Amino acid sequence: MAGMSENRRSFLTNPYLLLTLTVLFWSGNMVLGRGIRADVPPLALAFWRWAIAFACVLPLALPHFKAQWPLLRAGWKPVVLLGLVGVGGYNTFAYIALQYTSATNAVLLNSFIPVATIAISWAFLGKHLRPREGFGVAISLCGALTIIARGDLSVLAHLNLNAGDIWMLGAVLVWAIYTVGLAWRPAGVHPMLMLAAMTAVGLVALAPAWAWEMARGRHIDVHLGSLAALAYVGVFPSFLGYIFYNRGVAEVGANRASLFIHLMPVFGTLLSAIFLAEIPQGYHYLGIALIFAGIGLTMKR
Repeated sequence: MAGMSENRRSFLTNPYLLLTLTVLFWSGNMVLGRGIRADVPPLALAFWRWAIAFACVLPLALPHFKAQWPLLRAGWKPVVLLGLVGVGGYNTFAYIALQYTSATNAVLLNSFIPVATIAISWAFLGKHLRPREGFGVAISLCGALTIIARGDLSVLAHLNLNAGDIWMLGAVLVWAIYTVGLAWRPAGVHPMLMLAAMTAVGLVALAPAWAWEMARGRHIDVHLGSLAALAYVGVFPSFLGYIFYNRGVAEVGANRASLFIHLMPVFGTLLSAIFLAEIPQGYHYLGIALIFAGIGLTMKR
């Protein structure tokens, strides 16, 4: 019985499972961000998303605050950077992007996060992919592009960048910086306290931006659907998603962890089939097979 309990605990803390769940949560976040753009403006969505996440993490962080405050204070620079780019930056840029660009363009550009992460890791940490890992990343990216292009390369050739796409490229860059920057987070700080500190930094940065948005006359259309959407993005992509992602990066490294972003088109396809009754096509299965083949090749030791 003890062995079964230990195996179950090991499975639930497996970094690859945590990263997969994270991307599932984030896929739902992209769908909601596009779907409720008329009811919840982007800066309000970003602010309240993290306010809800902060309320979730604070009770778990406070017991560690007094004992670990010296460590947190000594490492304040990476905490501020991670809070600005990971909490204040990425999701805000993505929500603004979804006001102007299609979900197809957003997911396509988001698929370049692993490439940007690898480039930044090489430039600042001197980390290199082995040939097999690089080949796996390339296969996985081809799979993501296959799904996004619906099996027709001409779709990619005719994609035109607009203001929303530029915002999405900014989101890709800041998330790559966040992923690599996790290597410098203060050692010894409890994950709940670290997430709370980063969230506090992000909220401080988002508050004036949200106030500016309201001053321009954009407010939340409060109804059951918008409140449910806020609850979802606050609890799953933010609170649980960041805990899982930070743990996954710590276990397998920035380059491997970022590769799981390629699962977003996979989960987007599955979510569309479940909630929108959109039947998957042959190119979906081909893309999914390529993505899993690439990830499997990269993860193989």
